[in-house]
Amino acid sequence: MTPTKSPVNTEDRTSSPVEDDAGASHARAKEGMAGLAKGLAIIEAFGANTTRMTVSDAAHLADLSRPAARRCLLTLVELGYLAHDGKFFTPLPRMLRLGGAYLSTSSLPQIAQPLLASARDTLQESISLAVLDEGYAVFIARAEAVRIVSTGVKLGGRLPAYCSATGRVLLGGLPEQQVRAHLESVPMKRFTDRTVANLDGVLKAIRRAAEDGYAISDEELEIGMSAMAVPVRNSAGEIVAALSVSVFSGRVSIETLRENFLPTLRETAGRVQRSL
Repeated sequence: MTPTKSPVNTEDRTSSPVEDDAGASHARAKEGMAGLAKGLAIIEAFGANTTRMTVSDAAHLADLSRPAARRCLLTLVELGYLAHDGKFFTPLPRMLRLGGAYLSTSSLPQIAQPLLASARDTLQESISLAVLDEGYAVFIARAEAVRIVSTGVKLGGRLPAYCSATGRVLLGGLPEQQVRAHLESVPMKRFTDRTVANLDGVLKAIRRAAEDGYAISDEELEIGMSAMAVPVRNSAGEIVAALSVSVFSGRVSIETLRENFLPTLRETAGRVQRSL
């Protein structure tokens, strides 16, 4: 998946504070590093569906000129974040350090991990925790069930919020005006013939998730795959994450998700909440 937008590219600059007639400062000095912003835009463009890039790919996905994209890619190669075979650029293990900085300093993944593992052992299915980031559900903790074929996304993976169970739960915690503005700004596409990809339908699904306290995505992202998610709230009652389970729909029915899986997910979410 690719981000809905890249960081704003600005020239390196410093602006002086603006003062009114009384001499009070109204603006702080602002500094920006255009090169850093461009490099991060390219890094964020890598994902499950974009595992390698040419210079043209990077320029298109990060909304950069070809020369700027090439300079950024070669710099990332020099720093050990990317490999280059003469045509394609691919991520190297050092890229994990970037996500690891968040995972190692945020308490949420650390608190949740043993609780996710307990729920996985109970349900014998993979359990994940995701947060909202610019219209995507980003997975920050995961307990993987041992199977020949795994289900769901990997740690650090991103799913579009409008058509994923986790995303709809997370969007359900925002004011409707903000949700509507977001949905109107992102291109919605149908991944399968079951994908809800229109504004009214997605808003209805988000409202239902907020009312029911859970959301289900039934083969909307991939045929044969279903998911259920519940909210995780902080002490103020705000939704800070979504706890989810991914299953093969041929093995686990929607009825089983509701009747047998939902109680465990809610119990686990409650345990995470009490630990925050």
